Amino acid sequence: MASEKRDGYRKNFSLILTFIVLMSVLFLLSLGLAYRFSTKYIENEFVSEKVNVLEESIKPYNDFFQKKLPEVSFYNGYLDSATAASFVDTVLLEYPFVSKVVFYDSEVSNTPVSDGLNIGKFSFGPKNIYQFGSLVPLDSVQLFSRNNTRNFIVGDDFNALGLKLVSYIESLDTTRVPGQDELFSNFSNVRSNKITYLNIPRLEDLKAYKHMMRNRLEANPVYQQDMLSFQLDPYKIKIMNTRPLLYQYIKIEPLTYDPLDTTEVYLSTEITLPGPFSDYKLYFISSKSFIEKEVFSYFLPIALALLLFYGIVVLVAFLIYRNLNINQKMFKLQYDFVNNLTHEFKTPVSVIKIAGNNIKSATVLTDRELKLYGKILDEEADKLNGLMNKLLAFTQIENKSIALNRDEIRIVDFMESTVEAHRLKHPDFDFTYEISGFKTFVTDPVLLGSLFDNLAENAYKYSPAERKKLHISARLIKGKVVFRFADQGIGIPASEINNIFKKFFRIQNQYNQNGSVGLGLAFCKELVNFMKGEITVRSKVNKGTEFKIVLPYND
Repeated sequence: MASEKRDGYRKNFSLILTFIVLMSVLFLLSLGLAYRFSTKYIENEFVSEKVNVLEESIKPYNDFFQKKLPEVSFYNGYLDSATAASFVDTVLLEYPFVSKVVFYDSEVSNTPVSDGLNIGKFSFGPKNIYQFGSLVPLDSVQLFSRNNTRNFIVGDDFNALGLKLVSYIESLDTTRVPGQDELFSNFSNVRSNKITYLNIPRLEDLKAYKHMMRNRLEANPVYQQDMLSFQLDPYKIKIMNTRPLLYQYIKIEPLTYDPLDTTEVYLSTEITLPGPFSDYKLYFISSKSFIEKEVFSYFLPIALALLLFYGIVVLVAFLIYRNLNINQKMFKLQYDFVNNLTHEFKTPVSVIKIAGNNIKSATVLTDRELKLYGKILDEEADKLNGLMNKLLAFTQIENKSIALNRDEIRIVDFMESTVEAHRLKHPDFDFTYEISGFKTFVTDPVLLGSLFDNLAENAYKYSPAERKKLHISARLIKGKVVFRFADQGIGIPASEINNIFKKFFRIQNQYNQNGSVGLGLAFCKELVNFMKGEITVRSKVNKGTEFKIVLPYND
């Protein structure tokens, strides 16, 4: 059976080990695939996240283009140099990428102008031109005045947007109201690094402009039109790196920029800036060692999840292995229990049968033979009865189907009767006892007697012939009755101490070859628990064993 047990353990261990090895291989492969997936994911993020960086970086420009520029129209063409200077100051403070602003204080009339545009009776020209910017003093610098001899330079921003204005008025359908997007696109001009904006006149003014072009006006009306040209510096756009762990360096470069370092240790990507910055791009570059940190930060949660799953699988495998071994061990214990119980019953039954056959076959029995056979039958019947009573009592106590009796006993009388019974049964048994601290206590005398009998029988059975000794001490300590059963037997190996109180467990040794049921100490443990006490043991091989039992004194 021991060989079968070891074979079973080896078989179970081999199966579980093979399973764990396979799961470990799958775990390592999963880690490798997860790392590759993380690397590819971060590389894709490196290419795709640049859009978010661009959107965040040009938010101030979008705000300037969509909200700040239309404010020019609120003045209805009546901006002067002082008001324009105040307006430009706020622009320069809020939008650092605006480096210079040119203000055209202009007017539309039906009187021809020498500096500007003349189409029919429609004329559009500047009265004054001022420049504002960070490179000039805060006060405006006048670039042009109609009242002096300085001429307006044809072909600059003014003429470009003026021609756009003329073209729009010529094609204007005065029977409908133009949309805001239509007006905005026709009264602004976006070029490289520059935006020129003309305040949008009222619809009545637009109709008047169209009449002027058709020479239908006889009066001399004058309409104020303000134009501002904003010079933009793309290098002053504040780059918002929304993924600092992904992009190591981000800078603004011309479209023609070609990096000198094209080695494989760097990743790079780019995206073109919109609108007036379209000649420039955002250029992203990160070293692969820098990217690996982001890859690892993405890979780590996946790896931990895989590790957790692997740990759960290994734990389940361990539990299965343990349960297989426990079930196998329990099967062996139950198998041994049935075998030993059969042997325990078989011996007295065989003796009874032999004695019965002898009585039946004998024609005449002497008085001596009658007494001998009677004694044999009585003793073997007592053995069977005792074995059945132990099994029944164990089952009843384990299931708590009996009540605990509470009687006051004299401990001296109890000890003497126990000692005398075992001396009569085993004349070679050196049985001694001592009592201190109390004379009586309340307990169940039957259960206490069973406890003493089992421990005494164990001490006698597992002691060599020359050391069949048992000393019992009974003391009252801190309100508890403490019994110690100290023998000089063969002892219990340290590896088996934790198992001796288990049902069906037997230590294999030379004193146990004839078999035992394996219920003695388990029965003692159940008895002590039922009596609300505690039992412990300490032992040394070939030196002896001491059982300590602590019971309530007067519960």
